[in-house]
Amino acid sequence: MASTPQDLLYARSHEWVRIDGDQVTIGITDFAQRQLGDVVFVELPEVGRKLELEDIFGTIESVKAASDIFAPVGGEVIEVNQELLDEPEMVNTDPYGDGWMIKLRASNLASDKSGLMDAAAYDTYAAESDH
Repeated sequence: MASTPQDLLYARSHEWVRIDGDQVTIGITDFAQRQLGDVVFVELPEVGRKLELEDIFGTIESVKAASDIFAPVGGEVIEVNQELLDEPEMVNTDPYGDGWMIKLRASNLASDKSGLMDAAAYDTYAAESDH
């Protein structure tokens, strides 16, 4: 199991959040990409789209399944990882780096992040989900 980065926060729907001021970067966790298997397609929102907490903002498809991707915080999409559209396998090879999905300007970060887990809590949660 890849180490879970300590500097990120995690949602129960297996997305990660990197916070930099009011800007957040979002992707899916290593646990999620391993559950999916080889990712073959990623659908992401348009820049400018406004998302509420837990809105579906995209879809990820693997050879095994298709899954919705949920917004772990609300805000406006300010950047989309265009490289991921051409190379969706980056989600598998580098889920916490080049495999990031979107960047948001958070609208209510203080309350939204209260529902997120730190790395230790997420590791426990993921281990319990892996049955």
